[in-house]
Amino acid sequence: MPAEHATPSYLVDGSTLRSWLLTHDHKRIAILYAVAITFFFILGGLAAALIRLELATPQGDIISAETYNKTFTFHGVVMVWFFLIPSIPNTLGNFLLPLMIGARDVAFPRLNLFSWYLYMAGGLFTVACLLLGGVDTGWTFYTPFSTLFSNSHVVLAVVGVFIVGFSSILTGLNFIVTIHTMRTRGMTWFRLPLFVWSMYGVSLVMMLATPVLAMTLALLAAERLFGVGIFDPSLGGDPVLFQHFFWFYSHPAVYIMVLPSMGVVSELITASVRRRIFGYRFMVYSIIGIAVVGFLVWGHHMFVAGQSMYASIVFSILSFIIAVPSAIKVFNWTATLYKGDIAFGAPMIYALGFVGLFMIGGLTGLFLAATALDVTLTDTYFVVAHFHYIMVGGAVMAYLGGIHFWWPKITGRMYSEAWARFAAILMFLGFNLTFFPQFIAGAEGMPRRYYQYPPEYALLNVLSSAGAVLLAAAYILPIGYFLWSMRYGKEATANPWEAAGLEWTTVSPPPTHNFDTPVVVTDGPYAYDHP
Repeated sequence: MPAEHATPSYLVDGSTLRSWLLTHDHKRIAILYAVAITFFFILGGLAAALIRLELATPQGDIISAETYNKTFTFHGVVMVWFFLIPSIPNTLGNFLLPLMIGARDVAFPRLNLFSWYLYMAGGLFTVACLLLGGVDTGWTFYTPFSTLFSNSHVVLAVVGVFIVGFSSILTGLNFIVTIHTMRTRGMTWFRLPLFVWSMYGVSLVMMLATPVLAMTLALLAAERLFGVGIFDPSLGGDPVLFQHFFWFYSHPAVYIMVLPSMGVVSELITASVRRRIFGYRFMVYSIIGIAVVGFLVWGHHMFVAGQSMYASIVFSILSFIIAVPSAIKVFNWTATLYKGDIAFGAPMIYALGFVGLFMIGGLTGLFLAATALDVTLTDTYFVVAHFHYIMVGGAVMAYLGGIHFWWPKITGRMYSEAWARFAAILMFLGFNLTFFPQFIAGAEGMPRRYYQYPPEYALLNVLSSAGAVLLAAAYILPIGYFLWSMRYGKEATANPWEAAGLEWTTVSPPPTHNFDTPVVVTDGPYAYDHP
């Protein structure tokens, strides 16, 4: 299908800065989000580079202990709330959701733009916090340190996260209403692509969990500013209550990061092997299962925080249970690939990297779900490695895989496939070299958040810092060849991957209103057996 448009593409339908900053087009808003989260990803990445540089030697000879605390706090706050949580939903989700269900836009276009401005406002507070000296509490803002003892800009950082939380709530509301009310004719619930189902599940989590975070951070700010006795024991408060509130949001937030990744990987695998997903309905049920059970496992972060032994046993059992729907996904992806004619393009390499790294992250999560083991491993680098295998190895791998897969649709241009494959393989190798030694260091007892450490951990930290160099190169490379492709890349056809899905039935890049004529769905998703 030719790349020429009967109507102008969304990229040229208004070329002024004003037309972008006041746009109601979901595709342009997705681009605004992509630019913003890339900026925050670079900021968080620079903080990570400083951390690894400091830890390359045991002495702690580059930055002070206080600066180190502020550096890992900034890295965590920026990467979690300003990159990982909005990365796939607000970029690929915003761009693709209406296209995948045959709609012209999201249900509330103005609210969509407003959510971006809220995101940017929260980001400004966070950057202001950095410029004024930073915050040293860790990204979790644990009381009583954050409320009584820290001399850094806690309230400024909390306000930034508080504001960006409302951006998540509005995005979730918009997606839920869009999926319920704007599906095209014939697009029944069990004809939805799994990426749309993942957006639906994650939107429910964002709508239900994020208000708890907002309430918690508001209480923290009130106690710090006005001495309200909510978490202060001397005033009748309970510091462990903060942890219950915080993790009630923050463990579902893990699935805000991972569920969209699972949706992306399902799309990439089916397109690369050109067959229907194995066990489609079970894949849908597992998405909903993860979203629901994810609300019931927050206590496994608190096995050593003084909660009831019986509560810990219940949370441990539930943490093992939530592994089941995740395992269903891995088995079904494997069954989809079994004896398939697999095309190993860059998107597929990223998808396979996600599956491998997510499995390692998930299996080590079972170690931490066991109460006896967790007592030994908590607050060590084992937890750091586990978290990053899920978040970075999982969510970032899937995000980059999705960007590579839908780049021709987004820009109308093709990138260098050879460089893209190289970057995907380099990221997989660099990631494992960075974080796998941290499992060993944690199992041997190296505590996290220390800027100095005993010399016996030096080799593992040198390996980790060397891997971070490879990882940085793997992140920089796509920025280079994507920018190159926008000017010099070959023009993309409507469906360069010969993939199934409504987004591939319109031209690349799509017109402002997505489809020149209404579309009708007559078959289920991934109908590669019915071209």
